[in-house]
Amino acid sequence: MKLGAQLYTVRDYIQTETDIRRSLEKIAKIGYTSIQVSAMGRIAPEVLRSVCDELGLEIALTHVSVDRLLNDTDALIREHDVLGCKYIGLGALPDKYRTAEWYGYFASDFRKAAAAIADAGKQFMYHNHNFEWQKIGGRRMIERMLEDFSPREMGITLDTYWVQAAGADVCEWIGKLADRIHCVHLKDMDVRGMAPVMAPVLAGNMNFPAILGALEKAGTTQYLLVEQDTCEGSPFDCLETSYRNLADLGYR
Repeated sequence: MKLGAQLYTVRDYIQTETDIRRSLEKIAKIGYTSIQVSAMGRIAPEVLRSVCDELGLEIALTHVSVDRLLNDTDALIREHDVLGCKYIGLGALPDKYRTAEWYGYFASDFRKAAAAIADAGKQFMYHNHNFEWQKIGGRRMIERMLEDFSPREMGITLDTYWVQAAGADVCEWIGKLADRIHCVHLKDMDVRGMAPVMAPVLAGNMNFPAILGALEKAGTTQYLLVEQDTCEGSPFDCLETSYRNLADLGYR
């Protein structure tokens, strides 16, 4: 499993082409060898690929807009060819599909794009939060999603923090999703008083030795992508802390 950085962590620092280069230089200097492109400002795919190649960074995964995913699928696939990226991700279920009234349309609305991505030799990846463990009509939304899409049509970018935040067992769900979790988001959970907070990996209270062991056992995850949506202090420092902690366990 390759260790990468989810650029959403440093989203405030990747809104111009100049800052994108500066941020990628910092990430490569930490030791990361792959990235996920998310919440990035405008930059030509050819330029981004060139910068990443220069810095020895592989583009593992993206998060793209619903509009592009559904209405510009072919161009999106061509851009990912340029980026050398197999995994095309959706960051969250749009609000309207999170309701009992509208969830039933999710599969029919997204299946055509998911099939086109699969036919191109790539993979549509859905990133979970915690709301997918809420029940709709007596069934957890995540369970309905697994029934509605085959593993070929939809992979899951499993986010360890949000599974924990849902009150679910991270290791159990790694086992349930083993044929879909080609990419995983690693972030830890700490506590400030009564409030949970996001923390660098192995700096909080989640059982990451067990989580990493479960991922090793599943054997299907290609990229471990460190993400921290909110940071106490510099997000680059948080990425470095996570990297050093994981490197000490042999992950690079």
